Amino acid sequence: MAQNPQVGISMSETSTNGIPGKKQIKASTVTFHNIWYRVKTKSGFIGCRKTVEKDILRDIKLLDILAARKDPHGLSGDVLINGAPQPANFKCISGYVVQDDVVMGTLTVRENFQFSAALRLPKTVREQEKEDRINQILKELGLTKVADSKVGTQFIRGISGGERKRTNIGMELITDPAILFLDEPTTGLDASTANAVLLLLKRMARQGKTIIFSIHQPRYSIFRLFDKLTLLAAGRMLYHGPAQNAIEFFKSSGYECEPYNNPADFFLDVINGDSTAVASNKTGEIEIDNIDEHISRDQTLAEKLAEKYSSSTYYQETKAELERLSLGSQRETSFREITYSTPFFHQLKWVSKRTFKNLLGNPQASIAQLCVTVFLAAVVGAIFFGVTNDTTGLQNRIGAMFFMTTNQCFSSISAIELFVVEKKIFIHEYISGYYRISAYFFSKLMADLIPMRTLPSIIFTSIVYFMLGLKPTAEAFFIMMFTLMMVSYTATSMALAIAAGQSVVAVANLLMTIAFVFMIIFSGLLVNLTSILPWLAWLQYFSIPRYGMTALQVNELADLNFCNVSMNENWSNSNCTDLSKLQMCTGEQYLKSQGIEPTAWGLWQNHVALACMTVTFLTISYMKLRFMKKFS
Repeated sequence: MAQNPQVGISMSETSTNGIPGKKQIKASTVTFHNIWYRVKTKSGFIGCRKTVEKDILRDIKLLDILAARKDPHGLSGDVLINGAPQPANFKCISGYVVQDDVVMGTLTVRENFQFSAALRLPKTVREQEKEDRINQILKELGLTKVADSKVGTQFIRGISGGERKRTNIGMELITDPAILFLDEPTTGLDASTANAVLLLLKRMARQGKTIIFSIHQPRYSIFRLFDKLTLLAAGRMLYHGPAQNAIEFFKSSGYECEPYNNPADFFLDVINGDSTAVASNKTGEIEIDNIDEHISRDQTLAEKLAEKYSSSTYYQETKAELERLSLGSQRETSFREITYSTPFFHQLKWVSKRTFKNLLGNPQASIAQLCVTVFLAAVVGAIFFGVTNDTTGLQNRIGAMFFMTTNQCFSSISAIELFVVEKKIFIHEYISGYYRISAYFFSKLMADLIPMRTLPSIIFTSIVYFMLGLKPTAEAFFIMMFTLMMVSYTATSMALAIAAGQSVVAVANLLMTIAFVFMIIFSGLLVNLTSILPWLAWLQYFSIPRYGMTALQVNELADLNFCNVSMNENWSNSNCTDLSKLQMCTGEQYLKSQGIEPTAWGLWQNHVALACMTVTFLTISYMKLRFMKKFS
């Protein structure tokens, strides 16, 4: 914002909204006073970096600040609504349409509206009233024909860009906010669609809403819709007042807009120090000596234009109006409070419902994962098919168990995207008061993680167990299935703990891969854990595959005999004792040689350890979600 010139627009008119029986609505007035915003930045080289404060805004405003969505640290000044301080939960009762789409693409337009209505309207509002409200907004936004069409994702063809933007606006109109903020509402839209969206906003302004938005280089047909115009550059306000008077103001400063030139383009050219615009300077009041010094030139020009505005009649009129509106108001600043219209379990129900719909509505990823699971299970079953009770069978069993646990770990890396992909949606909905963090977190566990980690474990076990011909007891079968589930839950929880709050999937992916590689070393196959040096041996207790392999080995090898008596027909069962000097005859002997206790506790202690690790990782994930930065 400090580096790029930006246009702030407001539309606010007083009239009826065209709905029969609805009274005339008076638009709300948003005022801002002496806004300063400072951030701490680091400069210099590694080892000698120092922290300095930088003024991003000086005595002006920013859209996020007006909407109470800016980090209050480093912020000073006052924002008043109709002359009174902003309510503490202003961000929850006003509308805010962010630049990027924050609607679930796998749901229909109507389902997205229903989600917003269910969580942002009080439970005292009857379901029929909510449906009537949704139908009214669909009609007002011209979305009736596509109401039951999916918004669309990278895999699903959905509605058009303009319809998608109107859907984002509709999500905010559910609560009928008196003030609607929009951040770059025309981003990614063609000229015709952008014009249609702005005509919609103008119509809403005539219905009594105060519309405030930022925009870059609007076409003339859009510019002439503006009521008030604010120009910002280098952290300073260069103009604020009636949009149609801005041309005259710049003319009085020595910059005259040529005929047939778009005023918005002209303003930005002047602010950027464009040579063509500078050449049109006829009064000589503002001169740029060195065109090559672009950065210095911009700063100087912005400061001079800001000083010119501060001495103009527009500034004096605005200042007088601010003083009138703020007369007698009690100043206070409270930006961080978030209130909710619905209780926890209602939020949990609706977020879980949407999560499950999203899972079913975007089956490519889940179907692909199940297909890969079936394929890998068939490959493992074919490679280790029909294990025998001899030394070869023992080796094949251990190899198959190693592959199972390793596969469960690496297949869980896909969970990294769960919170990363939906990060923008989560932050916007949380700040807007849709739901609590706990409701969002637990809904993800119940409706996404558990189904997507449980079903593959069941399928994998059902295929591999019988192809390998493992211990033919129901108890052993279900213990193996439970073990693979626990390994998957723990690895997935670790993925969430690493990825929560991250913005780049590749970074989290790399950290997960490195962690699993080290865990595999201590799994018990590549090295005998009893032979590791004491100062390194403690690392085995942080290995997820180790606990999984240990549990699988105890479950399968206990009570099995691996003496290969067919090697010599004269050997009797008594020879097994002598043969044990050369090879392991029983599963218990092998387990003890690996430092594994072949008892019931030796089995279940691994599940307890995995459960403790799962709880720990999930707690870390939740805390990272709770304390991650949610303000711009």
